Amino acid sequence: MSTSPCRVLYLIICAAGPAVDAVRLVDAARDRGWDVCVIATPAAADGGFIDRPALEAATGRPVRSAWRRTGEEKRNPPADAVVVAPMTMNTANKWAAGIADTYALGLVAEAVGLGLPVVALPFWSTALDSHPATRRAVETLRGTGVRVLHGEGEWTPHAPGTGEERRPSYPWHLALDAVEGLAP
Repeated sequence: MSTSPCRVLYLIICAAGPAVDAVRLVDAARDRGWDVCVIATPAAADGGFIDRPALEAATGRPVRSAWRRTGEEKRNPPADAVVVAPMTMNTANKWAAGIADTYALGLVAEAVGLGLPVVALPFWSTALDSHPATRRAVETLRGTGVRVLHGEGEWTPHAPGTGEERRPSYPWHLALDAVEGLAP
């Protein structure tokens, strides 16, 4: 009898402070029966934002950040749901504008088109949050069916320069609870 999880969760990690703790979401998701595949933006993967060895040990899979090459086999099973966390302002704006210039952005754009449950948990400052493009991006993503956990009772932006202080309390559990509420 197989004991492997049956639901596949893609965790898309962006280059923000909490990314180093993403294994917290991976461990919690696996405890709830998810098979987790981690995809990092190039900035997160190459900029030292993630703990690649911890993520790969927890998932049993390589962390991906680049498109597969022509003729290369698919590397991950198809997703049943997607979490984007921590989501940066850059990713929110590009995603909302339909820009898919990285593997991570291509996957989230496709997930929306496929009608998959998608949850985004931001991490940015009040200065970035006040930019009109950021507000438009959040509303655009919500309009496509993405559950953006932004606002009172969910995630709220931090004052500029205080992100590191907020990192330990980043609410990974909100993203996992939300995706479980949306996923079959």
